[in-house]
Amino acid sequence: MAILGKIRQKSFFLILIIGLALFAFVISGVFGTGAGETGPTDPIGIVNDEEIKIENFRFLVDQTERQYGYSTIQAVNVVWNQYVKSTLFEAELNTLGIDAGKEQIEQVVSSTESIVSDPRFTNEAGFFDFGLFADFILQMRDQNPQAYEQWKSQEAAIISSARESIYFDLIKSSTSITDKEAEILYHLENDNVNLNFVQIPFSSINDSLVSVTDAEIKSYIKDNSASYETEASRGIDFVAFLDTPTNEDKNIIRNNLETLINDRVEYNDVSKLTDTLQGLKTTTDVQDFVDKYSEEGFDSLYVSKRNLPIEYADIIANLNVDEVFGPYIDIDSYKITRLLDRKVKGNIRASHIVVAYKDAVGASPEVTRTKAEARKIAKDYLRQCKRKPSQVEILAIKHSDGPSKTSGGDLGFFQEGGITKEFYDYANKARIGSVGLIETEYGFHIVKVTDKQDLYLLANVTQKILPSEKTTDGVFQAATKFEMESANENFNALAETSNYTLRSVNQINILDENLPGLPSQRSIVKWAFDSETEIGDVKRFDLSYGGYAVVKLTQAKEKGLASVDEVRAEVTQILRNEKKAEMIIKANKASKSLEELAAANSVEVASALVVNQKSPVLVGSGSEPYVIGAAFALDVNQSSGLITGNNGVYMIQLTAKNVAEDQEDYSIYAKRLSELEREKVAALVLDALESSASITDNRSLYY
Repeated sequence: MAILGKIRQKSFFLILIIGLALFAFVISGVFGTGAGETGPTDPIGIVNDEEIKIENFRFLVDQTERQYGYSTIQAVNVVWNQYVKSTLFEAELNTLGIDAGKEQIEQVVSSTESIVSDPRFTNEAGFFDFGLFADFILQMRDQNPQAYEQWKSQEAAIISSARESIYFDLIKSSTSITDKEAEILYHLENDNVNLNFVQIPFSSINDSLVSVTDAEIKSYIKDNSASYETEASRGIDFVAFLDTPTNEDKNIIRNNLETLINDRVEYNDVSKLTDTLQGLKTTTDVQDFVDKYSEEGFDSLYVSKRNLPIEYADIIANLNVDEVFGPYIDIDSYKITRLLDRKVKGNIRASHIVVAYKDAVGASPEVTRTKAEARKIAKDYLRQCKRKPSQVEILAIKHSDGPSKTSGGDLGFFQEGGITKEFYDYANKARIGSVGLIETEYGFHIVKVTDKQDLYLLANVTQKILPSEKTTDGVFQAATKFEMESANENFNALAETSNYTLRSVNQINILDENLPGLPSQRSIVKWAFDSETEIGDVKRFDLSYGGYAVVKLTQAKEKGLASVDEVRAEVTQILRNEKKAEMIIKANKASKSLEELAAANSVEVASALVVNQKSPVLVGSGSEPYVIGAAFALDVNQSSGLITGNNGVYMIQLTAKNVAEDQEDYSIYAKRLSELEREKVAALVLDALESSASITDNRSLYY
C-alpha cells in the first residue's frame, strides 16, 4: 500500500519521464544509424581461430549470474576465463590425441560430490555404486529423453575434466627434481655465511645533485619494454549529485509515523462525516494495520533482545505490553514499535552430551550399544557432571554422539518448537547452571542449561527514509544544469565556483565495473572507451544507488608502452640510483679496506650472521641478493671490491662460511620438492598456453 501511494504521488513525474523516453525513441529512429543496425557483429572472442559465439556465451553469463549472484561483468569474466581455458586445453588434448576411457570417467564421477551423495546411487553398504549410476543413465535415455539430453551436456563436461586430468597427470609425471638438483637446492637453502660489510646508501647523495632527463627515461622504457607494456586506459573527472533525503524529508516521514501512533480523526469525502481511525497503540487488528501502513509486512515470530536495534534494545525490551515506542531510526528506516507479548525466559541456551544406542534416530552405524547400556553410561556421565558441571563440555567433546560435540555440546539458543518437546520442556523448567538427564528419540541427553532470555513479539510499522519528489527533482535539475553549463565553461572551475566536490579516477581499464566513488557503473566505462568519445566530452549518468554523476573524459591512453609521465617517478629513481652508484664508486675507488671505506664516508662497519641465498636480506639494508651472492663467491677473510646493490654501494668481507652437512640420501628431499613443483603445474601450463595463443577479446563490445 505504501509503495502504491508513492507511485500515485509521483504519477505526473512518471508520465513526463515516459513521454520523454518515447520521444527520444522516435527521434533516434529518425536521426539514428538506421533500423537495420543491430549492434556489433564480431564474435565476442577468438582463441587460436576458434570463435566464441555470443549466443552461448550470453546463456552461460545469465546462468552464472543467477547461480552465484554475480554482477554481469563478474559473470562475463568468469565465463570468459573458462572459455579460454577450455578452448586452449581442447586444442592441446586433440593435438596429443588424449581421450578418456571408462576408468577415467568413472574416476571423475566418483569424485563429484553431488553425484556420490545422491542416495539413488548408494548400495546396501552405504557406498557409492557406479553400476547403479550407469543403470540410472540408461533408464533415463529410454524414459526421459529431455533429461537425457541435459545429462549429455553434463557428460561432455565430465569427459573434458577426465581428459584434462590425464593431460595434467602426464605433465606432472615428467615434473621431477633429480637428486643432484635436490642437493643444490638443499645447500642453497641451508648453507650460510657471516660477513662484515660497509654500505654507502644512495640517500647519502642529495637527489638535487643528480639530474635525469625525459630522454633518458624514454630510452630506459624502450630498452626495458617488456616491463612497461600497458593496457588501454582512461581517466575521468566527475561530480556526483546524490539523491539523498534532506532533513526536511526525514521530518516529513517522522511526522507521518507519529500520526499513526494514536487514534486520529479524518474527514470522509464520501460520507461527508468525520471518521475516527485507530492508531497502532489501540488497533485490535494489528496485522492488518501493519500491512496497510508499513513497508515491511507483519512478522509473527518472537525475537530475543539481541535481535532488536542495538541503540534502542533496552527501551523496547522494557516496554509494557501494548505500549508503543518511536519513531526511531533503524538503519535506513523510521519505525514505530508496539510490544504485543513477552515470553519470559523463552529463549534458552543449553549444552548436552548425547549417548545414542542402536536403532536410536540419527545414530551412526558405529553405535552398537543397547538402550540399557546407553542409559547406564548416561547415568555415569550425569554423576560426574552433577559434581562438576564444567565436565559437560569436556565429556561432550570426548564422548558425545551428537553433531554438537565439536563445540562442547553447545546448542546455542532455541525456542519452543525449535527442538524436541522433551528437551524443551526440561530446559524450560530447569534453572540456569543445573544439570539433568532426559531421554528423546535420539538417545539419552545429559543437559546443562547455560542461559535464558526473554522473547518479544513486536508490531513494527516501517517507512524507508527516502528523498521526496521535491528533493529528487532538485537533484535532477542541479545535475542537468551542471552538465549543460560545463559544455561551455571549464568543468573544474565550474565545479569549484558551484561548490561541488570534484573527484578524479585514473587508470580505468576497459572491463572495469566498479570505480572509486562510482560502484557498479559499467555504462561510464563503456562511454569512456567508446570510439566517438573524445577528451573533454561531458555526459550525465544515472547512479544505481540514486542520483547522477556528471563525468568528463580527461585521459585516453591506448595499448602500448607507458608514457614518460606515467612511470616518471619509478624510472627516475632507478636511473638516479645508477648515477649515484657511479658517483660513489668513483669517489671511493682508492679505498682498499672496509675500515678505509667506512672512515671516508662517516659510516660504520656492520655485521650480518647466518645469511643464506634463499632469503638474501641484510638486516638494516634490505633485500640484496646480488651482494649476498657475491659473498658466497669469496674465500674466508677475503674482501670484495665495490658492489652496487639495490639500496647502495657495498664492500663486504667474508668472515665465515657454514656449509650444511650433506645428506646420505637426497631422494626424500627431492620427492618433497617435486610434489611442491607439481602443485604449480596447472597454473603454469595455463599461463604458458595463454602466452603463446592468439586471443581476440571483444567483451567490451557487448558488455
